[in-house]
Amino acid sequence: MEHLLGIEDLTTEQILTVLDTARSFREVLDRPIKKVPALRGVTVCNAFFEPSTRTRVSFELAEKRLSADTVNFSVSQSSVTKGETLRDTIQNIEAMQVDVVVVRHWAAGVPRYLARCLRARIVNAGDGQHEHPTQALLDLFTIREKKGRIAGLKVAILGDVRHSRVARSNIWGLTKLGAEVSLVAPRTLLPVEVERMGVRVVHDLRDGLRDADVVYLLRLQRERQRGGFLPSLREYAMTYGLDRTRLAWATADALVMHPGPMNRGVEIQPDLADGPRAVILQQVSNGVAVRMAALYLVSGGAPPEPATEPTLLSAAHPAAR
Repeated sequence: MEHLLGIEDLTTEQILTVLDTARSFREVLDRPIKKVPALRGVTVCNAFFEPSTRTRVSFELAEKRLSADTVNFSVSQSSVTKGETLRDTIQNIEAMQVDVVVVRHWAAGVPRYLARCLRARIVNAGDGQHEHPTQALLDLFTIREKKGRIAGLKVAILGDVRHSRVARSNIWGLTKLGAEVSLVAPRTLLPVEVERMGVRVVHDLRDGLRDADVVYLLRLQRERQRGGFLPSLREYAMTYGLDRTRLAWATADALVMHPGPMNRGVEIQPDLADGPRAVILQQVSNGVAVRMAALYLVSGGAPPEPATEPTLLSAAHPAAR
């Protein structure tokens, strides 16, 4: 991959290549010394124009685990506050011999725009309401790790789909790998004509969770909402919030997932978030390995041979040395 701009751009084979490469790096993270020289000499700039906890820290750790040189760009302390354009800012950073730019921006399309302007490789860490490809990849990795497969699974994505870039990336990734995806939300929180993405749209929670193998929760993105999409948070929690009774409508071993940050007591009850069915912290842990894989591959690293079973690790792969 020259860049990682979105899951919609990737083939099924490319998605599986990232997941298989991440499996090698996951083994590295379980070692006493969690570091490999795979990107020694490569310089990565993290340019985050939006707040972030999990994604930013995860990318920083991934870069350090790969022995890359890392530069963190702070918008509040940069010339952006003086009126410098995005293009000039990033081109000046590239002029300092930066090889990879990890960018998160409030405007959709920024990573693709930068990929046209720069020689550096671009990794999308979230652009507006468009996509969040590495979040979807770590979600796919976690599902495959826990379930052993993705094809044929029933996945219910529940919540604010309309404003969620995570939902879009996951829809593309899950459907390309053969999962059956249902979107469960009130009509006001669904994009127009979303059915064209190959998903089932459901407004009734019980119907949406029936026989689900994975329940993927989304928070209400109040910062992106510009209108009366809901009467109140309390009414949303009463109608669509996940608790033990409602989780029983899914399969007995259904996974509970969330990209974070969680609004406890709104989309999910605290006992579920901290319970045995939740793999939310495993998603965070797997995010480091998946982002290691993404950075390694866009930097020209060779992918491993396809694994024959989900738990197989390739210790001989150059990324794992």
